[in-house]
Amino acid sequence: MQDSLYYDALVIGSGASGLGVALRLAEFAKVAVLSKTELAECSTFYAQGGISAVLDARDSIESHIQDTLNAGAGLCDPDIVRLVVSQGKECIQWLLDKGVAFTEVEAEDGGTKLHLTREGGHSHRRVVHAADATGKAVETSLLHHARAHPNIDLYEFHNAIDLITAAKLKRSPQRVLGAYVLDRAAGKVKVFGARAVILATGGAAKAYLYTSNPDTATGDGIAMAWRAGCRIANMEFMQFHPTCLYHPKARSFLISEALRGEGAKLLLPNGEPFMHRFDPRAELAPRDIVARAIDHEMKRLGIDCVYLDISHQSADFIRSHFPTIYAKCLEFGFDLTRQPIPVVPAAHYTCGGILTDRHGRTDLPGLYAIGETACTGLHGANRMASNSLLECLVFAKQAAEDLSQRLAEFPPPPPLPAWDESQVTDSDEEVVVSHNWDEIRRFMWDYVGIVRTDKRLKRALRRIELLKQEIAEYYGNFRVTSDLLELRNLILVAELIVKSAMQRKESRGLHYTLDYPQTHPVAQNTILDPNRPTR
Repeated sequence: MQDSLYYDALVIGSGASGLGVALRLAEFAKVAVLSKTELAECSTFYAQGGISAVLDARDSIESHIQDTLNAGAGLCDPDIVRLVVSQGKECIQWLLDKGVAFTEVEAEDGGTKLHLTREGGHSHRRVVHAADATGKAVETSLLHHARAHPNIDLYEFHNAIDLITAAKLKRSPQRVLGAYVLDRAAGKVKVFGARAVILATGGAAKAYLYTSNPDTATGDGIAMAWRAGCRIANMEFMQFHPTCLYHPKARSFLISEALRGEGAKLLLPNGEPFMHRFDPRAELAPRDIVARAIDHEMKRLGIDCVYLDISHQSADFIRSHFPTIYAKCLEFGFDLTRQPIPVVPAAHYTCGGILTDRHGRTDLPGLYAIGETACTGLHGANRMASNSLLECLVFAKQAAEDLSQRLAEFPPPPPLPAWDESQVTDSDEEVVVSHNWDEIRRFMWDYVGIVRTDKRLKRALRRIELLKQEIAEYYGNFRVTSDLLELRNLILVAELIVKSAMQRKESRGLHYTLDYPQTHPVAQNTILDPNRPTR
């Protein structure tokens, strides 16, 4: 296969946002979709809960907007919230048209209707789901359509290294021209040229030791955009999901918030409920409150976990509503229908990211960012449950519609220079990569976790500065590997998280610091600019 390929649009990432935008773009453009592992190995695939949308006559757009604004702790952009929420019903219909089999129940007229569940922060039942494996149903369906589309080329095991920009080639005007991409199977670097590039690379929760995310969530798009000159916003707001299964072999398997939506209670080891002491909404409080409450009780009592109990529901109800979770718990010796299960918080969702507008445009002409890698203004200081897949679908639509009007503004890129590895050799010390990876994730968990202090953040930054030098030297001397690329991106994203946290001298949403426990009366975004470095 040739080493230089050219497309109208290059989509980096194969989750709901990446495949969603690719399917829409393919109606008028030739599209390449890159996945750094298998195409379905992404956060979308593992999403359990569902997609929030106003579909019930007793619900309203205004209610969904208000719930989202409340969860976002004053930092949501109200115009973006309205834009996203108002398109919920349309996006659900788009997925139904693509064959996504959402869970249905019997309607009053004898027919069927979509079953709606309720999750934390929502005042109504408005979460559409496919049992407890919504993301799998969405990803599988979109991937089926993408494979069949003649205008979409899919590239598995292709890991983007960096964006190619006009400025890097000393050309003008400044714009994105494509990307250098490691073909992992062939062990060589290819050039992908494109008139437009869409980053749909997901979040950065693998910066933490414990996470619900797959191994792919290393903040690649955020790091690439930063190196290309784009501003990054609100990286201090890392959401910790309150309930992941606590078991040494479970790899922080997520226990959906939908269990709490159906009445599951959080308990201390002695069986005592505790959430009512932290918030009147108890188990249905927003995730930051629930995660902090669990963290507080674990530290107060010196315990390894708390427990989640839904055994008051019938066994048939549990098995039919939560078949995936029920089966996974059984694998580890826990019967969800008969006993409480051990749970702990884990890094889950990156609320900040690449700063974009309502069309998904970044600071770099021709470069778009959608999904978890972007900071659109929807989530503010804390994402409300099941708004993430909705955001993916809406901004895939927004970006595609914008490019349908603007693609002609971006001429095909000129011939692009090949990747130069004439000065590097194969590494003989892979242990350096694995050791640095482990060190980053441990100090991020210890110092930049659910509760922070200035002292902890400074300790983290000192370690980051040392590791950055070591990783940069390694990157400059050896041929790139997928692990090295992820490590390089991970250390940069860790730095952005820490520097963002250091700038916020208050506690708000997901950012809680013991040094500044109060919330400022005026909410402001934290915006970092690569053209204006800060310490």
